Amino acid sequence: MNSWLEHLPILPVVIPLLAGAGMLLFAEPRRTARTFIALGAALANLAVAVALIVVADGGIPDIWPEGVAVYLLGGWQAPFGIVLVVDRLSAVMLLLTAVLALASLVYSLARWKRMGPHFQSLFQFLIMGVNGAFLTGDLFNLFVFVEVLLAASYGLMLHGLGTQRVKAGLHYIAINLAGSLVFLIGVSLIYGASGTLNMAHLAARVPALPEGDRILFEAGAAILGVAFLVKAAAWPLNFWLPSAYGAAAPPMGAVFSILSKVGIYALLRLGALLSGSSATGAPVPFNDGWLFGIGMVTLALGTAGMLAARQPQGLAGYCVIISSGTLLAALGLGGDGMKGAAVFYLGSSVLATGAFFMLSEMIERTQRFGDNIPDEMNDSAGLDELPDPSRPDEVVGIVLPAAMAFLGLSFVSCALLVTGLPPLSGFVGKFMILSAALAVPEVETVPLSVWALWAAILGSGLVGVIALSRMGMRLFWRSDEIVTPQLHLTEAAPVAGLLLLSIALTAGAGPVTDYLALAEKSLALPQTYIDAVLATDLLSPTAGRVKGTER
Repeated sequence: MNSWLEHLPILPVVIPLLAGAGMLLFAEPRRTARTFIALGAALANLAVAVALIVVADGGIPDIWPEGVAVYLLGGWQAPFGIVLVVDRLSAVMLLLTAVLALASLVYSLARWKRMGPHFQSLFQFLIMGVNGAFLTGDLFNLFVFVEVLLAASYGLMLHGLGTQRVKAGLHYIAINLAGSLVFLIGVSLIYGASGTLNMAHLAARVPALPEGDRILFEAGAAILGVAFLVKAAAWPLNFWLPSAYGAAAPPMGAVFSILSKVGIYALLRLGALLSGSSATGAPVPFNDGWLFGIGMVTLALGTAGMLAARQPQGLAGYCVIISSGTLLAALGLGGDGMKGAAVFYLGSSVLATGAFFMLSEMIERTQRFGDNIPDEMNDSAGLDELPDPSRPDEVVGIVLPAAMAFLGLSFVSCALLVTGLPPLSGFVGKFMILSAALAVPEVETVPLSVWALWAAILGSGLVGVIALSRMGMRLFWRSDEIVTPQLHLTEAAPVAGLLLLSIALTAGAGPVTDYLALAEKSLALPQTYIDAVLATDLLSPTAGRVKGTER
C-alpha cells in the first residue's frame, strides 16, 4: 500500500501535465472529450491535495515520520537531484489552488472555453506551474515552474476579443518578462556565491560563507527578492495588475488571484529558511523591516485604487493588491502567531477574490449596453472598450430563478469577505492578524509599527466598505430599470461554492488555525525541513524515506 503513496508529492505536477498534453491530441471541435479530461484532472488534483494535507500532518508516519514529504526525482539525493517537498504550508497552498482551479474550470464550461484554441490545455499547464512552484525544493526549478505558469498565463490572458484585453495583456507580459530576467540574475548570483540552489542546502551553507561570498550572496538575495515582490504584486511594480486581471476572462481573473500568492509563498519559504543564516536574520528584502514597509505602501495604494475603480473587475483587481499588501505588512511585522494568521487570511482572500472576479462579469450583464462607459472616455474609445452583446463570448444561457437575488447576496458576501467584516472568514483572518500584532512579549509599550498596521488594516476595510457600497448602489439600486441577466448554472455554482467554502472556513476556524499553528512552528524551526531534504537516502527505492526511519 505504501508503494503508491510514496508518489503522492509528484502527482500535483504529473496530473495537469498529462491532462494538458492529452487534450492536445484531440481536435479543437471535440470539446466534450476535452471537458471530461479537464474535469477528471481537476477532481484528481483536489483529491491528491486533500491527501497531502493528511500526509503533512503526520498521517503516514511509516514513510514520512516528521510530516515533511520529500520526493527525489530519479532517486538522486539532494542537492544534486530535483527535489519536491511537501510540508503543511505547501499542502495548504496546493489545496487552495485545487479548489480555485476546479471552480474556475467549471465556470469556464458555460462558454468561456470557446474563447480560443487550446484553452483547456493552457489552463492545465498553468495549474501544473503553480503546483510545482509550491512543491519544488530548489530555486532553479522554482524559476522553471514560475516560467511554465507564466507562459500559460500569457496565452490565457490574451484569449478572447477586445483591444483592452490585448493592451492589458501586453503590459502583463512585459512586466513579468522583466521580473523573470531579474529572477534569473538573482539565482545566478546566489549560485555563484554558494555553489548550490537547493533551498535546504542553501540554508545550511550560507552561515559558513566567507565574507566576500556572503556579500555576493546577499546581493543575489536582494535581486531575487525583488523578483518575488514583482510576482507578489507589491509596490511600486503592481500598477499593471488591476487592468490586466480586470480585462482577462472571468475564470482567468479568478485563477490569476492565486498567482500573486506564489510570490508571497516564495518570500515566506526562503525567508524562513534563511532566518538563521546570519546574526541579523534573513537578508534584504526577506527580513522583517523591508517587507513591512513595502507591504504598508502596497496596502495604502491598493486602498486608494478601490476608491478610484469604476468597474467591478477593476475593483476586484485592487482587492488582490490589498491582500498582498496586508500579507507583506503582517509577515514583515512578525510576532508569535503572525505567519499562521497570515496564511489563514491568504486562503480567505483568494476564495473571496476568485468569487468576485467571476461574479463581476455576471453582474455587468444587468447593465444595458453603454451604461458602464467611464466618464473620461470619449464615445469612440468607450464603445471600443466595452463588452459587445453581439460577440460570441457574450452569448449566455438561461434565466435562473431569483437571479438578481443571487447576484445581490453574492455581492454582499464578497464585500464582507474583502473588507473583513463579520461574520465571514475575512473578519476572522484580519482579527487573527491584528491579535498577533499585539502579542509583543516583554515590552512596556506597544511599538508604533503595530498601531500603524492596525490603522492601515482597519482603514482599508472602511474604505472598502465605502467603495463597495457605492458600487453596489450603482449596480443594484438604480432608479432606471435593471436588465434581468441570463446566468448559466455552471457559472452560478462555482461562485456559490467558493462563498460557501468561506463560510465553512469560518465555522471550522478552530481546527484550521490549529493546523496553521503547526505550520508556523515548522517554519520557525526550519532544521526539520533541512534535515528531511538533505538526509534522504541516495537512490532509495522509496525515494522519500529518511535515514534511520525505515520499519
